Amino acid sequence: MKSFSPTDLSERDNYKFLIGGIIPRPIAFVTTESSDGILNGAPFSYFNIITANPPMISISVQRQAGKQKDTARNAIEKNEFVVHIVDELNVEAINKTAAALPPNESEVQLAGLTPVDSVKISVPGVKEAKIRLECKLEQAIPLGTNNEACDLLIGKIVHYHIDEAIYENGRIDSNGLKAVSRLAGDHYAKIGEIFTIERPK
Repeated sequence: MKSFSPTDLSERDNYKFLIGGIIPRPIAFVTTESSDGILNGAPFSYFNIITANPPMISISVQRQAGKQKDTARNAIEKNEFVVHIVDELNVEAINKTAAALPPNESEVQLAGLTPVDSVKISVPGVKEAKIRLECKLEQAIPLGTNNEACDLLIGKIVHYHIDEAIYENGRIDSNGLKAVSRLAGDHYAKIGEIFTIERPK
């Protein structure tokens, strides 16, 4: 084994170890709306479940040179956002939304995605996702030295949208969802082989 101290590494080297070793990572495609009514969309793979009661998720939005990204700023200003699960059918379009656009331009429009109204919040989602999660912002936590590293967004899910084709008896069919995950660099992964191990009682 090679051993390293994070403090001896550059930010880039730490980043490479994290994204290369913590895999696969689920991808959240997040829509937010600016105060000017621009629908912003961006993918994030620093994303996971926090708790089921109440249902809450976390998304870490990395800052650029200490500056908040549109997603974090919009979510904090409006206290709401929509999370979509990225799958094999929408991943190419959603990859386009990672482009660095100015705040007055919509990544959703750039990618040719279709806005769709939400039920419990004002921010629209996009039609091309099989799962949409309408979220209210529970908490936004700035992290890092001088709070300049990232904004950790904790969202409380207030409404689920699940494609009928993947829903059965209160469960989601993972084979039908065909979610994709993030690896390192330009690489993604499909679900692949599924195996079962019984949990100890």
